Amino acid sequence: MTKEATGNLAQVIKENQEVLLNGWLEGMFSRIVRRDRAAEAEMRDHAARFLPLVAEAVEQGGSYDVALASWNEVRRLLSEISQSRLRQGFTPVETATFVFSLKEPLFRLLRTRMASDTIALAEEMAETGALFDKLGLFTVDEHLKGREQVILRQQQELLELSTPVVQLWKDILAVPLIGTLDSARTQVVMENLLQKIIDTGASIAIVDITGVPTVDTLVAQHLLKTVSAARLMGADCIISGIRPQIAQTIVHLGVNLEDVITKATLADAFQVALKRTGAGVAALLPA
Repeated sequence: MTKEATGNLAQVIKENQEVLLNGWLEGMFSRIVRRDRAAEAEMRDHAARFLPLVAEAVEQGGSYDVALASWNEVRRLLSEISQSRLRQGFTPVETATFVFSLKEPLFRLLRTRMASDTIALAEEMAETGALFDKLGLFTVDEHLKGREQVILRQQQELLELSTPVVQLWKDILAVPLIGTLDSARTQVVMENLLQKIIDTGASIAIVDITGVPTVDTLVAQHLLKTVSAARLMGADCIISGIRPQIAQTIVHLGVNLEDVITKATLADAFQVALKRTGAGVAALLPA
């Protein structure tokens, strides 16, 4: 592509910025189902910033290659726009429409400017169309990356919420586990439990697996790691929720839990923990 070809686009944008802006916004707003004044004001601001950045990038680089350094500011703005649309609940397609809506009013101006040279016009429109397709796809990619980050953050938050450490009594903690126990969740369990042991000075931790559907070799290893970590911090562990089928599975797997106290229910484990701490619960006599 020649400097002259890219110069046509830059000049059209610079000389017709207000006309382009109005035509562009009109096209964008006509495609929006959910009308919101705050969102439309933000779109107008983004559009007003986008046009001069594109013209500058074309002039500086003399190319429509959006990977060049001359397009850094354009990419930065599109990334900002994508993240903003993501927070507002827009889809990737709706986000890309921000860029694609500019093509129609821009093509009208190019046809007027280059009407006398149809061959150059056809080439310019093809190159310009490809340019804005790339920029639109860039917004989709940034939108998807942002959504992946949100999902990962939410997964981490759910892990935190699904592995609470509860103080049942002075010196006694409980970790009720529900669902599958994998490596990532085991790490969260250990971190939360160890921090709680430090905060409370607890000497016993009850790990309740009543809500764990199945126990295989990997789950058993995760439990042993948690027990070992707690012991290193000065707290003994009791595993409760050992149902008959889980007991058989552990035996068949050959997992050694001989040095770990196990109980069928959380209540049984709590009674053992009370005795080991020298505490007890007595029934009140009727008045």
